[in-house]
Amino acid sequence: MAHEHDSSTPRKSSDWIDAATIMRIKNLQLRAKTVVEGFYNGLHRSPFHGFSVEFSEHRQYTWGDDLRHIDWRLMARTDRLFIKQFEDETNRRGYLISDFSRSMLYGSGEFPKIEYARTLAATLAYYFTLQRDNVGVFTFDESVVDYLPARFRPGHFRRLLACLENTPKGTGTDLAAPLEQAARLVKKRGLIVFISDLLASIDTLEKSLGHLRARGHEVFLLRVLDPFEVDFPFDKAALFRDVESDQEMYVDGTTARHEYKERFAQHHSAIVDICSNLGIDFFTLTTDQPLEFALFELLSVQARQGRNTARPRRQRRGAG
Repeated sequence: MAHEHDSSTPRKSSDWIDAATIMRIKNLQLRAKTVVEGFYNGLHRSPFHGFSVEFSEHRQYTWGDDLRHIDWRLMARTDRLFIKQFEDETNRRGYLISDFSRSMLYGSGEFPKIEYARTLAATLAYYFTLQRDNVGVFTFDESVVDYLPARFRPGHFRRLLACLENTPKGTGTDLAAPLEQAARLVKKRGLIVFISDLLASIDTLEKSLGHLRARGHEVFLLRVLDPFEVDFPFDKAALFRDVESDQEMYVDGTTARHEYKERFAQHHSAIVDICSNLGIDFFTLTTDQPLEFALFELLSVQARQGRNTARPRRQRRGAG
């Protein structure tokens, strides 16, 4: 079952670095390093202090694994099912799929959502690299802009940053095409971190995420929103422009606010239901919040999965 994470903890901590401060750093690699170092500084004060992967040469059993590879002695000691891993399987394979569409260009403050998402992807890539994990990246607008396979080797992180620093030239958004391409290209099961504002139809989102889950990938969904998109603080009539279509519309903020927030809540609730049905962990970040929260949530997911006894995952017909 998926979890829409309650971010009330550790969001009140004064130890995290303000997002606006991070964005003033021009170098993307230095941004990522600063966030991760800040995360580690806060980690020793957190409930996760001392957390590590318990069995570096094993992974938790999942439905469909070959029973011949179960470590029965470890099962007798821990009452959990683990699969012995071969040398090339001991490192995690992770992919960052980052939405660089026109809707991500919106920003009510000092920087747009796309800059926050770019920095978030770089931060996670740097974190995975420090863990010696294989990491790859997809960036997309209405089609895939850049794709780099998951690897761990000298120079790979710099190539990954180069993909993230590219400025997309598309005029629209298509979640289906890049997610379906990712499902086709990523052959071995791994962790997919999908970063997007998710401003797309619910049917498209459900089908596209279903493709990834049907391939056996674990999916961590990070929704990035501007605070104004959540609160809609406009109380006067104003001219609004669609950043993707460039269409302009005159809107009375006072009368539109209630309907907007109602539709926004319905859309968000539908995303939560999709993630719950597909077994996807889902977390929302606004661009005024510290980027370390994403690392904290990712670590909490890994810790929770490590505590849970492996159970056969029910296969969902038609998910893909």
